[in-house]
Amino acid sequence: FPSHDKDMKFMKFKSLNLFIVLFFLCTFTSRASFLLLPMEAEGQQNHLKAYGITYWALDKSYKVSWLLNYRGGSFLLPDATEIRKECQIRGVTFEILSDASANSILDDISSPSQNMETVVLEKAPKIAVYTPKGKQPWDDAVTMVLTYAEIPYTEIYDEEVLSDQLLLYDWLHLHHEDFTGQYGKFFGNYRNMPWYIQQKADAEALAKKLGYNKVSEEKLAVAKKIRDFVIGGGFMFAMCSATDSFDIALSAEGVDICEPMFDGDDADANYQTKIDYSSTFAFKNYNLVRNPMVYEFSDIDTTEQHGKGAFTMDKDYFTLMEYSAKWDPIPTMLCQNHTQLVKGFMGQTTAFDAEKIKSNVLVMGECKINGEARYIHGTKGKGMFTFYGGHDPEDYQHRVGDAPTVLDLHPNSPGYRLILNNVLFPAARKKKLKT
Repeated sequence: FPSHDKDMKFMKFKSLNLFIVLFFLCTFTSRASFLLLPMEAEGQQNHLKAYGITYWALDKSYKVSWLLNYRGGSFLLPDATEIRKECQIRGVTFEILSDASANSILDDISSPSQNMETVVLEKAPKIAVYTPKGKQPWDDAVTMVLTYAEIPYTEIYDEEVLSDQLLLYDWLHLHHEDFTGQYGKFFGNYRNMPWYIQQKADAEALAKKLGYNKVSEEKLAVAKKIRDFVIGGGFMFAMCSATDSFDIALSAEGVDICEPMFDGDDADANYQTKIDYSSTFAFKNYNLVRNPMVYEFSDIDTTEQHGKGAFTMDKDYFTLMEYSAKWDPIPTMLCQNHTQLVKGFMGQTTAFDAEKIKSNVLVMGECKINGEARYIHGTKGKGMFTFYGGHDPEDYQHRVGDAPTVLDLHPNSPGYRLILNNVLFPAARKKKLKT
């Protein structure tokens, strides 16, 4: 009997160990393995900071999946204590998923019957913002939303661009710049303002320092460096006047389009006939506005139609296009949102006349009432560009000197989401985008 008792105790001990092992195995396998950042209208309390969490995770070397068209373009991240904590600190809604739940979602997305796709984000892009040094009498939506979302960026300007420092970055935003050398066409209304006088003096001093006789010549050199950055594989995003003035500068190479108050000598006679539309990224067949008293570069822009009639603030909207997520992942990514209808907003360049857009450029956001595009995308060489009309997605008619938008009041802004779609876009796995 003593031997039998010992065997029984051993069997009980073995059974207990087996139970403990099975318990921990079951607990481990049922443990959450993923975090979902939902991005539909009601599911996310702070859409803008959700992009910041995604960027932060990529910067920490976590792999992230962008679930295109799934619940507003949600993000799937690995479950980690530090990610949960960061979401809680920043006020970002997240859901905890088991392996089984995550795999079920991914299987559903991969179904040919679903207009959804999974795109793997691999590496946090290095971001540069082309912006002048010092305080400006206006605010830039991109720098505001990057700061709000806590996405790091580096400010660069002409000296850095001309010394080939763009090679250090994956993504470039163009501040509301005038690449034509006409100082934003502010002459008519602001020529006697101290900020305008100082800005003009600073631009002339910088051009001289960099070895150029005119600001227009120096800005053209900058525009050409940016063009080469895109052709070489870079991603460029521009808003407001940095869109059309960039193309106009490229098309006017070798042509003086500046009146005497801008560069000290007469513009070329009949300069309109000398414009080379083949040099541009997005626009064609436009006519330049020669009058220096008019706050407009060309007839690309449709600002004049806004703020009146069918385009008062309460009626001004544009529609995002819908694409096949599996066949057109790039525009699908750039249009991810929790609504297809986005509030319009004005700027020096508010929107683009659809008839002035080249046929190989994709219109991703439009208002068909007056035939204008608000949000366009294209390729140039190995790189890509996106132009977004307007100044501030949450300030309908932002004027010089107005206070900056407080994004704490607009954490779910659809208009600002479009900017952040472009910021994350270069992180996508390139092989996936080519399929």
